[in-house]
Amino acid sequence: MNSREQILGRVRRALADVPQDDTAYDQAVSRDYLRLHGERTVEETVDLLAENLADYRAIVHRTNAEELPYVIMRLLAERGPRYVLVPPGLPPEWMSAADPTRVHDRAVSTPHELDKVESVVTGCAVAIAETGTIVLDGAPDQGRRRITLVPDHHICVVRVPDQVVSSVPQALERLDPARPLTWISGPSATSDIELDRVEGVHGPRTLEVVLVSGE
Repeated sequence: MNSREQILGRVRRALADVPQDDTAYDQAVSRDYLRLHGERTVEETVDLLAENLADYRAIVHRTNAEELPYVIMRLLAERGPRYVLVPPGLPPEWMSAADPTRVHDRAVSTPHELDKVESVVTGCAVAIAETGTIVLDGAPDQGRRRITLVPDHHICVVRVPDQVVSSVPQALERLDPARPLTWISGPSATSDIELDRVEGVHGPRTLEVVLVSGE
């Protein structure tokens, strides 16, 4: 008897006296949890998002659609990147005022090539106020998951209020579980056994979130 047969045999023995349950998953799991923690206006929800993003050490900016290209230009100029990574579906007007060399998201790009890119600009799928979380789902304005993990600087544009929800349950209702979801709560950070915080290990060291209204 090989290892596979031994493992499967143990599983069969463990399940031998377990009754069959044909209840559908969406009916078997209780959904009576709170979807919201208190009532908020749209403005209060956006303010909570900004506050929690800042708590996670993200840098938050607010602007309108007309000024967005100039905000992105300023943020890139402050970093001084030679190359900025741009997803294929990023609205062209967002980058209309910025002048760094643009690198497009390509399937053939190697990690070494991506590592030369200092900044990336993307949209998002949804932003969660209660947790200060930005969710990406690989849509054309966000690109592949790796383009937001390798560069050291990520500028993420959130459309207000259309893409802002209060809670995680509300966010899940908008998201497709079959898509590659990336949940981001602040810049990448980890701690060693002595609790020394190190940023930029598993993703960008700097996350800048631009809350843009009027789109």
